[in-house]
Amino acid sequence: MLLSFPFGNLPVTCYPVTLVPRWEFIIRGDSSMTLGTSSFVNRKLLIAMSLILLCASAWAGQWTALGPDGGDVRSLTYDPHNPDHIFLGTSTGTIFISTNGGQDWSRVAHLGSGDDYVIDHIALDPQNSEKMYAAVWSVENQQAGDLFHSHNGGKTWETVPAMHGKSIRAMSIAASDSKVLTVGTLEGVFRSKDAGKNWEKISSSNSEIKNIESIAVDPKDLSVVYAGTWHLAWKTADGGATWQHINKGMIDDSDVFSIIVDSSNSSVVFASACSGIYKSQTAGDQFQKIQGIPFSARRTRVLKQDPSNPAVVYAGTTEGLWKTADSGKTWKQVTNPEVVINDIMVDPRNSQRVLLATDRAGVLASDNGAASFTASNHGYTHRYVTTILADAKNPDTIYVGVVNDRELGGVFASHDGGQHWTQKSAGLDGRDVFVLKQAADGDIIAGTNRGMFELRRNASTWSPINNIVEEKGSRKTKTAVRSVLTAKVSDIEITSKHWLAATATGLYTSSNDGLSWNGGPLKGQKDFVSVQADGELIAVATRSSVLTSTNGGASWQESNTLAPFVSSIRSLTITPDKQIMIASREGAFRSPNAGGGWEHMQNGLPDKNISSITYDQSSHRLLATSTETGVVFESRDSGQSWQRGPDTGYPLRRVSVVHGHFVAATPFDGVVVQPDGDRSASAGVGSSTN
Repeated sequence: MLLSFPFGNLPVTCYPVTLVPRWEFIIRGDSSMTLGTSSFVNRKLLIAMSLILLCASAWAGQWTALGPDGGDVRSLTYDPHNPDHIFLGTSTGTIFISTNGGQDWSRVAHLGSGDDYVIDHIALDPQNSEKMYAAVWSVENQQAGDLFHSHNGGKTWETVPAMHGKSIRAMSIAASDSKVLTVGTLEGVFRSKDAGKNWEKISSSNSEIKNIESIAVDPKDLSVVYAGTWHLAWKTADGGATWQHINKGMIDDSDVFSIIVDSSNSSVVFASACSGIYKSQTAGDQFQKIQGIPFSARRTRVLKQDPSNPAVVYAGTTEGLWKTADSGKTWKQVTNPEVVINDIMVDPRNSQRVLLATDRAGVLASDNGAASFTASNHGYTHRYVTTILADAKNPDTIYVGVVNDRELGGVFASHDGGQHWTQKSAGLDGRDVFVLKQAADGDIIAGTNRGMFELRRNASTWSPINNIVEEKGSRKTKTAVRSVLTAKVSDIEITSKHWLAATATGLYTSSNDGLSWNGGPLKGQKDFVSVQADGELIAVATRSSVLTSTNGGASWQESNTLAPFVSSIRSLTITPDKQIMIASREGAFRSPNAGGGWEHMQNGLPDKNISSITYDQSSHRLLATSTETGVVFESRDSGQSWQRGPDTGYPLRRVSVVHGHFVAATPFDGVVVQPDGDRSASAGVGSSTN
């Protein structure tokens, strides 16, 4: 189930969980990927390789992200000595850098060993920007996290031992003394006075000061600290010796996402909560709710003050960006209400330059004081790619399907080999796309979370192809019963005889190029995730079973021998010698006899978390990927033994070979491609894996 968090409809008293990155809720099932013959890789590599040579990250190796650009951004921070140097934090542990004010981005580092770290806060020492800190928390275990420290401008990072394992949700470097760091964790408030070497918990005197979501330090008096929690806010005026609950004027049980102290007048304090935005002119002793922003937009994750004009304050909400030019007396919405804001950056040299970190839209940039915004994501890709299709009619055209991006996702197309991308989702209405296939006439077919769609040649809008026609009754009194398919479509197979669709309500077949479909459950099974066909042999899989037909679908057999071993099948494939291969959480399995028996393939292959197995026709071999590693595995003896190929440095959903290069779909980094210097590893030229 794909879940969404109803930010705009929460009651005033709301459970104050941090705005969780959307990928935590993403459907983890895999769909098929098709890649046709294409020459798109080489030109893109000339550009991408020049960028990647500037990137010091060992995590990403030499593989390059092709796109599509955009996606989620969690945080933005600039170098105080050179604001053109901007650091970007993601919800999967990756840090990007821009050296030209956010116009172009490149990967610089990855924090942690997995992809579960949310980087909500990056801070640079204003006295020495080579010293950096990144506070993170884990999506998989929200009670865990880390504080990372870099001594070389973000090229390499190490954890701060005293903060290891702590879920850090807020961080501040004192403006009056850069050696003083204050962090907010789920355990409380911690402070270091020696640039992170030693730490003490300064909130230990009050057990209620926990689940810290925001921290602010008085710019003129570092002993004054404000802490916003999942239950209102607290303040200390003596460095933590004593704390007071600052809740006068706030609606009770409000979680406080952001606190800022006016840089010119420290008596003025702004705080954002799920119940609205509040302002105090008495250093937190009394708050008054700010009017002018509708209730639906008041879940405000971040407040940011213009460093050159304290009267200008921005509020980043779940319904767009709001701006006040009179210290909160009046507000104006300056973006589309569909934009979800995670962070705001105002250029200290030129306050007309404003950057937004958003969900789905990536980085949005304004050069006119937030009057208008444009996307600024060149080089930044944070997309969950489920399927890739290289157009068989035009080798420079690529289509990719993404999930969890709603109106800003669906399908993207590139007509210049991946150098530039455009969204091509009109008619999909925000649907997730799990599979793309191409019909013989060149039309593109998409399987989504709600039915199937077709994009005809030269068309700009997708059209539904979900008509189900079932004949019921006796031979003499047959009637056609019509309905519409609205179920999730995980996989589509197109053969010369018919089209097959693996859906959540059964297997459907079309003999008229998708004009109508018939089918449903098979052998009592209906939630199918993958389908493949080779001649008269058809195999279709649910999460825990495989059904096969050796007569083109006239009759079906269930492979009962597989059930005790597998509970989460990701995909299946049929090899030219009629073997059926499945990739699953429990490992890789093969059947040489149409599902009559299965062998667990382990000789050189990880024994669990296999994300895909595909057949590379160009080199007559099997390729496999695992979510446990970025390594591509290869077998040239029908799966009896496996060898390690290149380590991509990215978690992979699926890999293929196009013009001698490995090309892959990733969960968080879009489409990635192997560099020219490593072509020997792919060892295939011309045709692609299917």
